[in-house]
Amino acid sequence: MHSLAFTAESAANGVLTRCFALGDIPGVLWSPAPPAATAPSASRASSPSPAPSPAPLVLLGHGGGTHKKHRAMTGRAHRLVTGFGFHVAVLDAPGHGDRPRGERDERDIAALREAQAAGAPEGPVVVPYNARLAEIAVPEYRALLDALLELPGIGGPVGYAGVGLGTAIGVPLVAAEPRIRAAVLGLHWPDALTEAARRITVPVEYAVQWDDERIPREACLALFDAFGSREKSLHANAGRHVDFPRHVEADSAARFLGRHLRPQADTTAATAA
Repeated sequence: MHSLAFTAESAANGVLTRCFALGDIPGVLWSPAPPAATAPSASRASSPSPAPSPAPLVLLGHGGGTHKKHRAMTGRAHRLVTGFGFHVAVLDAPGHGDRPRGERDERDIAALREAQAAGAPEGPVVVPYNARLAEIAVPEYRALLDALLELPGIGGPVGYAGVGLGTAIGVPLVAAEPRIRAAVLGLHWPDALTEAARRITVPVEYAVQWDDERIPREACLALFDAFGSREKSLHANAGRHVDFPRHVEADSAARFLGRHLRPQADTTAATAA
């Protein structure tokens, strides 16, 4: 069993950021910062504040070649914390961020660079590479979920958000984890994910770049079609892979998760940050 240990903490702009290690796996947890203690001590002693109700948790998955503190992760987290009072957590994927790369990682990355340099399709390299990382990462995320739900102030329901590698990890995770009640996914090939996608029945929001030169449009649409969810929505954005509108999709993802994890919340609040 992985133990959870916090290693650093800071607070700014209403967000408490805590770095942690799940065993030897590094991650970050963002939470609403506790209010500043401004009342006189005698008053606080005579009228203690009630403990806040447990807030929902959102797990994030970062993209390939990035890490747990990438601006996309930090931006999504701040929207969800400040807009809805959620807790948000992410792990470095295997071979990413502060986790060392193995020889197999280096070979896969070199093969990807060769394909890119030659203008060859990336899918035959990226799909098995991401599938291998997902086999490692899914049990890690489930262990993280076990550990975080033991902490005071964190409760269900749980959501998930991640595109690219975050989808390669997220699809099998959401399919296997009944505590996850809504998911935001996108930008991936269907090849290794179709069977797991068919087992997903929770609401899904899925993003695709209409002119993606790396992941063919038909591949993205095939994965969207495979989801077994009765409620699923497709977000198609004009442009190439690198044109993915992070701010637009992050705002939409926050509102989507807000509707499903905290339906009574004001979904317009998540457009800040």
